[in-house]
Amino acid sequence: MKQLIIFCCFICCTNNLLAQKTLQLKIIDSITKESLPGANVRVNGTMSGVTDTGGNVTIVLAENKYSILITNVGYSNKLIDYQLIDNKKITILMLPAENNLEEVTLVASTRNNQSIESSPLKVEVLGKEEVGEEVGIRPGNIASILGDVSGVQIQQSSAVTGNSNIRIQGLQGRYTQLLRDGMPLYDGFSGGLGILTIPPLDLRQIELIKGSASTLYGGGAIGGLINLISKKPTFEQEADIVANYTSLTELNINTYLAKRYKKVGYTLFAGYTSQQAKDVNNDGLSDVPTTNSFLIHPKVFFFPSDKTIISVGYSGTFDDRKGGDMQVLDNKSNNLHQYFEQNKSQRHTGEYAIDHFMNGNSKLTIKGLVSNFDKKTLSNTFALNGGQLSYYNEISVYKPLGHGDLVAGVNIVGDKYMTHNADSALLQKFSNNTIGAFAQYSLHIKEKTTVEGGLRLDNHDKYGAFLLPRLAIFHRFSEHIGSRAGFGMGYKTPNPLSPQDVEYDPLTIAPAGNNVKSEMSYGYNIEGNYKKDWDKEHTLFINQAFFLTQVNNPIYFMNTSPQRVELVNFTKPLLTQGFDTYIKMTLKKWELYGGFTYTDTKNGLLANGKIPLTPQTRMAFVLVKEIEEDWRFGLEGSFVGKQYRYNGTETPSYTFLALMAQYKMGKHFYIVLNCENLLDYRMSNNESLYTGSITNPSFKPLWAPIDGRVVNLSLRWKM
Repeated sequence: MKQLIIFCCFICCTNNLLAQKTLQLKIIDSITKESLPGANVRVNGTMSGVTDTGGNVTIVLAENKYSILITNVGYSNKLIDYQLIDNKKITILMLPAENNLEEVTLVASTRNNQSIESSPLKVEVLGKEEVGEEVGIRPGNIASILGDVSGVQIQQSSAVTGNSNIRIQGLQGRYTQLLRDGMPLYDGFSGGLGILTIPPLDLRQIELIKGSASTLYGGGAIGGLINLISKKPTFEQEADIVANYTSLTELNINTYLAKRYKKVGYTLFAGYTSQQAKDVNNDGLSDVPTTNSFLIHPKVFFFPSDKTIISVGYSGTFDDRKGGDMQVLDNKSNNLHQYFEQNKSQRHTGEYAIDHFMNGNSKLTIKGLVSNFDKKTLSNTFALNGGQLSYYNEISVYKPLGHGDLVAGVNIVGDKYMTHNADSALLQKFSNNTIGAFAQYSLHIKEKTTVEGGLRLDNHDKYGAFLLPRLAIFHRFSEHIGSRAGFGMGYKTPNPLSPQDVEYDPLTIAPAGNNVKSEMSYGYNIEGNYKKDWDKEHTLFINQAFFLTQVNNPIYFMNTSPQRVELVNFTKPLLTQGFDTYIKMTLKKWELYGGFTYTDTKNGLLANGKIPLTPQTRMAFVLVKEIEEDWRFGLEGSFVGKQYRYNGTETPSYTFLALMAQYKMGKHFYIVLNCENLLDYRMSNNESLYTGSITNPSFKPLWAPIDGRVVNLSLRWKM
C-alpha cells in the first residue's frame, strides 16, 4: 500500500517529457460572446482538459496534427482538425442547440467527465430530453422514469405510506446508493421516502451505474448507484413552471428559475404536492395516502475568478403522509375502525462545492453537505419520533497525465440516529462514521482502449478497515463495435435502519448485535455494444451485458420473537446473476427504447434458494413519435415475470402500459395528457392486500401496483 501511494504521488509530480508545444483555447457562446466554463476538450479522442470560468484551457501536446472535439451541455458539439504551427491562442465559437442528436453525453459519476460511450464503467444516462419529458408526465417524483430502465425495479414497501426503494440487477434496495451531485443524501432512516420527494424539474440528467461502484463512492454501491445531477445557471434567463392534476386528486405545482451573471448566479426550485387518500380496491383501507409535501432548493453560485466556481445551497423538504382506515381518515373512527399510520418528516440540508482549475488543466474539488432529517411516526398503536443527522465532506483532485488521467481524494461520511422521545423502541440510538481515501487512474491507449484501475481504503469506527479494488477496461474494435469488462468489490456495514422490502414495526427493530458481520461483495460485468449512425434521423445502439454479484455474509431481518426483529448473517453467499439487453433506435420521427433483463438469484430467504419479490424476467420499452414540432406521442410499458412471495408461492406475471400525448403551443407552452397503468393491473385483483381484521390489519409484501389506472393533465410554461 505504501509503495502504491508513493507511486501515485510520483505520477502527479511528473510532467510529460514528450510534450513540446501548448494549445491555448478560449471557448465562447457564438451569440452572446460570453465565456463557457466547464466545456470538455478532447484531443485525438483523449480527455485533455476542462475550461475554467473564463472559458480558457491550455493543453500540452506532443504532436503537430490533431483533432479537437469540444462538448458542453446545451451546445452543439464542435469538431475541428488543426495543425499547430506556433503557441498561439485560438477562439472557438459554440452554437446553442435546442436538440442535438449528435451530443456526446458526459458522465459526472465517473469523476473524470468521460463520454458515456468510452467509459470503462457501465453507465446509463437519462439526459435532458428524457428528464424533460418526465417533468410533464410525473412531475412529483422520479420513480416512474427510473422504473422504465431495464434492470431497475421500483419496489413499494408500504401500502399505507407509499414508501419505496430502488432495486438494481435483482439485489434489494439497501444495496443501491442514491446520490445528489455525487454526495449521499438518502440512506438509513431517511432512505424510505427518498425517490418520492425528488421532482425532476431541477435535474440536468440522471446517471445509473449498474454493478459495483464502491471504489469511487463508498461501500454501499454494491448493486449500483443512481446519481442525480442538478442543473447549473447559464447566461440565458431560465424559467420553468409546471402545474399537474391527476385522477387520484393529486396536485403538483413546481417552479424552477435560474440565471448567471458575470460574477454570480443562482438556481431556485420550489415545489408543492397535495394528494387526497384513495381506496382504489374498496377494501376500506387507503391505497394512496393523504399527502402534503413542500420542497424548496435555492442555490447561489459565485465566480470570483476565471479559475474558481463556488456554490452554496439549501434544500428543505416538508412531507406529511397519512394512510389507513378510510373512516379514520374521514374523522369517523369508532371501536371497529381505528387503524391509521401517519409520517411527518422534515429534511434540512446545507451543501457547498468549490471547483478550482489549476495549471495543466488539473482541477481541485472540495464539497460537502450536512443534513438533518426528523420523522414522527404515529399510529393507533404506537408513536415514534426519531432524527438522523448526516454529513459528508470530500476533497479530490483531477489531473490529466499524458495519455491518462488521475482522480484521487479523501472523504468523511457519517450519520447519527436518535429517538427524540422516551418510548419502548428497542433501537434508541445508532451511528456510522467512516473516513476513506480513493484513487483512480484511467489510461487511454491510442484511441481504442481505456484501462481503468481504482483503489479505495475505508475505515469504519466500529467495523474496521475495508480495501476495495476495481479494474475495468473498454475497447473499441471498430467504429461500430465496442466492449467493456469490469470487476469491483464493495461492503455494507450492519444497519438496522436500511430500507427493506417489507416494513416492520419500528419499535421492534433491535440494534445490530456484536456478532453481526459486515457484508462483502464481489461484482463482475462484461458487455458488448453496437452503434450505427446513418444520419441524424437514423441511429441504432445495442447493448448486451452479463452480470454477477456475490455478497458474502448477507444480512437479513428476522423475527426472533413477536416483538423483536434482529439482523442475522447467513452463512451461504447471496448471488445474483444474469444478463441485460437494451436497444435504442431513432427512425426519422420515431424513437424506441427496449430492454430485457434475466435475473437468477441464489440463497435467499426461501426454501427454493431464491430472493423474494425478484422477477426472473422483466421487459421494458418506450416508443415515442414526434409529429412535426408540435405533437409528441409516447407509449411505454413493461412485462414483469413471476416472482416468489415470502411464503414461497409464485405470483402471476403482469403487463404495465402507459400512454402520453404532448402538444406544444407556440414557443413556451406545453400541454401533456398521460395515462399510467392503462390496463388497470393491481395486486388487489389477485389477492387481498392484508390479513387479519380491519381493526388490526397485517399487510402483505407488495409485488405489483396497488394504485390502479391514473390519468394526469399537466401544463408547462418554459422560457
